[in-house]
Amino acid sequence: MKTSHRIKEKHLVERVGWLRAAIMGANDGIVSIASLIVGVAAANPARADVLLAGVAGLMAGAMSMAAGEYVSVSSQSDTENADLARERHEHEIDPEGELLELAAIYQSRGLDAQLALTVARQMMAGDAIAAHARDELGLSPVNVARPLQAAVTSALMFALGAFLPLATVLFAPVAYLIPAVGAAALVALALLGGFGAHIGGARKFHAIVRVVFWGAAAMVVTAIIGRWVGTVV
Repeated sequence: MKTSHRIKEKHLVERVGWLRAAIMGANDGIVSIASLIVGVAAANPARADVLLAGVAGLMAGAMSMAAGEYVSVSSQSDTENADLARERHEHEIDPEGELLELAAIYQSRGLDAQLALTVARQMMAGDAIAAHARDELGLSPVNVARPLQAAVTSALMFALGAFLPLATVLFAPVAYLIPAVGAAALVALALLGGFGAHIGGARKFHAIVRVVFWGAAAMVVTAIIGRWVGTVV
């Protein structure tokens, strides 16, 4: 008799937590630093001044991304923990009501009343809080908030995204600094969009067009403002 082995499936949704932070961080790094460099360069400063502004922007942006992600995701985590604490309290004071509530959820998903009640009893006999967290609150290990992971991922990816525009400043001729940085940023955005779509299982073309369009728009606006400021200061 053959023994069947259960194979754990890997789903793309399991990557949502770190993938969102990574893509946002890298995209922000590319767009922010490239736009900063283009805006400063449009005011006609020296290469050293442009590079200094870019490095300062990288450091400030990475720290800002880390702090912002940590605070926002911590707020989400606090909300989740508060909901779980309330579920524990409700289970302590009214376990029967919680049982009927869980049964009603299963019944709304297509089970008949008796089967829904049976399933609810079995689920709550194992881990009542986990059952309510998953089926009532929609929480699971896949989508639970992880503040530190989000903060570190965003900061590192911001710095990585910012590296290419900065490297372009070092090697591009001063006369062609703006188009060189713009082109490098657009290439990096296209690669990022394609990579993010591949990892997330989405359509690559739409992802690439989306990030390239908004990145280009940001750089154009910043260049116009930088040129204007350079003429009036």
